[in-house]
This record gives sequence, C-alpha cells and structure tokens, in this order.
Amino acid sequence: MSECTVLTLNEKLENDDINLLDVREPAEFAGGRIPGAKLLPLGELEKRQSEIDHSKPIYVMCRSGNRSAQAQQKLKKLGFTNVINVSGGFEAWKKHDLPFDRDENAPWAIERQVRFVAGLLVLTGFALSFLNPYFILISAFVGAGLAFSAVTDTCTMGMILLKMPWNKRAIVCETNKLAAR
Repeated sequence: MSECTVLTLNEKLENDDINLLDVREPAEFAGGRIPGAKLLPLGELEKRQSEIDHSKPIYVMCRSGNRSAQAQQKLKKLGFTNVINVSGGFEAWKKHDLPFDRDENAPWAIERQVRFVAGLLVLTGFALSFLNPYFILISAFVGAGLAFSAVTDTCTMGMILLKMPWNKRAIVCETNKLAAR
C-alpha cells in the first residue's frame, strides 16, 4: 500500500492538484484540519464515493494513520487506483508545526471528553460508595472499561460521545460552513 509523510503531503498540496480526504468524524475535523481537506468520515466512504474525483491522486488521512489505512483499503476495493495513506495523520501534521484550520466553537477532542467523563464517573462512584458500598462498582466498571479499551485499541465511550448533541453540532456548523464556500 502507498504511503507518504505529512511533509510530502505538504509539498503535494503546494505544487500538485490532489484530493485530500479526511476520514475522521466531524467533531474531530472541526477541532483541526488541513486547509483544503474534504471531510468524508470512514463510515460514509461507500455511500459518498461519487464525491471523489477519480482523475486525481487521493491522499487519505485521519488522526494517526489507522483509519486512513482502512479507508485506503476500502477505496481500493471500490475501484480507486491511486490512493495514498498519510502516515502519522493529523497528529504528525501538528507535530511538524504545519498550518491548519480550526473552528472557533469546536468541541473538545474526543480523547479529552473520554478522560473527563471517565474521571467524573470514577469520582461519582467513589463519593456514592459512602452511601452504599456497591456504588464503588461504578469506578471498577470504568477502570475495567479503560483497560479493555487500551488492550483492544478501541474506545466505546469515545464512540458514544461522538453521538452526543455537542459533537453533532459540529456537523451542522461544518456543513453550513462548507455550503457557504
């Protein structure tokens, strides 16, 4: 599978006519994105493939490079031939201090929301355990969930939080912003 670094992508954006697809979720996209990137979440690739120009190279990116690698495989199965995964994703882009856009009212990053909710649940379970010792199971459940999340490299809480109204608001804001362009 073809890959490139964020530095190579930056050069391509300056000199070549390419498709840059960002396969993250709308809330993540609102929190920071490469200028000119098109939001096309991983779960929507199949039904929105007609929006992608076949005549240009397609560079796919996400937060770290994992979802974009999945997107690359999906696009190849859909018949796209010139698909390049941007290794390291948006995190590598920021690490190299390259320019990016951000919505003013973007929600917190999903990882930050997960830490906040997990922390509140642990504190709540601990505080309620003074009323009834069984409430400490809330804290134990959150701890087990976090450990499972780390082992499987998945985050159910993050997926649930992405569906919350404050993260859905980013979809409306971004859609309106794109329509205004």
